[in-house]
Parts: sequence; structure tokens; C-alpha cells
Amino acid sequence: MGSFAPERVGPEGPRGGPAGRPATGREVSGRLPWMLVVPALAGLAFLVLPLAGLLIRAPWSTLLERLAEPHVLEALRLSLVCATIATAVCLVLGVPLAWLLARVEFPGRRLVRALVTVPLVLPPVVGGVALLLVLGRRGLVGQWLEATFGITLPFTTAGVIVAEAFVAMPFLVISVEGALRAADRRFEEAAATLGASRWTVFRRVTLPMVMPGVVAGGVLCWARALGEFGATITFAGNFPGTTRTMPLAVYLALETEPEAAIVLSLVLLAVSVIILASLRDRWVSAP
Repeated sequence: MGSFAPERVGPEGPRGGPAGRPATGREVSGRLPWMLVVPALAGLAFLVLPLAGLLIRAPWSTLLERLAEPHVLEALRLSLVCATIATAVCLVLGVPLAWLLARVEFPGRRLVRALVTVPLVLPPVVGGVALLLVLGRRGLVGQWLEATFGITLPFTTAGVIVAEAFVAMPFLVISVEGALRAADRRFEEAAATLGASRWTVFRRVTLPMVMPGVVAGGVLCWARALGEFGATITFAGNFPGTTRTMPLAVYLALETEPEAAIVLSLVLLAVSVIILASLRDRWVSAP
């Protein structure tokens, strides 16, 4: 039998890589895998070219004039106000819901988690129809709200907020639940051992630990609410100054004034890019 000689390990480490560090892709092979690079570039072009088309076809010479038009400012103001209030509603309701899913064992928790994430995959128009059936004037809850408190949600600004919160809350819940699951529970246990109540532990220990997840989820929630279209037009309608948000204004302008639709689309695109860029740099940056 031949003798077995162990692999030589020099200062560079096994296979020539630096000691204590695995070899990188460049060290393993100097050739790019074209079978992956070509479809990757095609996918990048598929996503970027439509956005570039907005920039190329934008009426830059009249951009500021169109942005200053009353109906544009009105739609922008309504969008910002409704998205902000909807995000606040999602924070008040979504953070406790995420805590419940992450920290409390109860029968049917997986089913509840699945139901919470349904709006992520549900067509927004279907969400608007569902809201009408529940919160409409003849809905399961809506008729009681109108008869008891005189509250009517459909085709109102409050209806816009409800529709945006419905489709945006899952983004917040998923983000906060993930942060809660990744947090070190020993700090919470130590605070409880010292006599802190559950509410004090949550407020003074848990919430500060998961705050990056809360902020990231809140930003994504706000961006999703700002761009909501299907549930809004189905549940709240398209009334100027009341329910016509920026996405609805884009849809309306596309039929009558395409250049105005491009300008409005540029505003939403700029807001989305700024939000996602700041979110990645501050909260979900890769190592």
C-alpha cells in the first residue's frame, strides 16, 4: 500500500488561499461563467430599460411647470398624507402582531402567519373588493359602523388610508417578525429576572433591539402605501382632492396627457429609488 501524504499547508493556506480564509471565486477560476452572466445581464436589462425609457422620454424642458400644476400638487399632497397615516396605523397594529407571531406559541400560528402575508400575493383589486364586502355600506362591518357611529369609509380619504394599510402592513410585519426572531432573548430574560414587567421589557429592551427592523419595515410599508393603486381605486374611487392619489393621477393622465403621466411617474420613481437606496445603506446593507 502506498503511503498517505497529507496536503501541504503553507503560509498561504490550503490550495494557495490566505491562511484562515477560504479561497475566493477569483482564486478558484479566472473565467466568468457565461451561462450565468448572459441571462443575468438580460435580466438586468429587462428591469432597467423600462426605467430608462421614463428618463429618456421625460419632458425635461417643462418638468418644473408640470410639477407645479395644482392637480399634481394636490395628488402628491394626498399621497404623502395618506401613506404616512397608513404607515402609522400599520406601526400601531403591525408591531404587536409581529411580536405575537414571533414570541407567543398558540394553536394555528402558522395559519395566522399565512393569512397575514396573503395581501403580498393577493391582487390589489381583489383586496379592494374584499374591503368593500366588509367595510362597505352594506358590508359585514361597514353597515354597523354607519348605523352606530355614522362612519362611512368607501370613496373617502379614510378609505384610501384603509386600503393602503391593508396592502402595506405585511411588509412591516414580516420585517419586524424577522428582527424579533434574530434578537438575543437573553437580554429580555435578564430584564425580567430583575423584576421588569413584560411591557417594560418590550418597551425598554425588545423594541430598541429590533428598531432597525421596525424602521426598515416602516419605510417599505410607506413606499408600498405610496404606490398603491388597485385596492385604492376599487375601495375608495378616483375623486380629485379626496381619493385621487399619485398612482391614480398617473392612470388618468395616461389616457389624456401622456407627458403628464410621465412626469408623475418620475416623481414616484424618484421617491422609490431614494427610499430603497437609503434603506439598503442604513438598515439592510450586505456584509
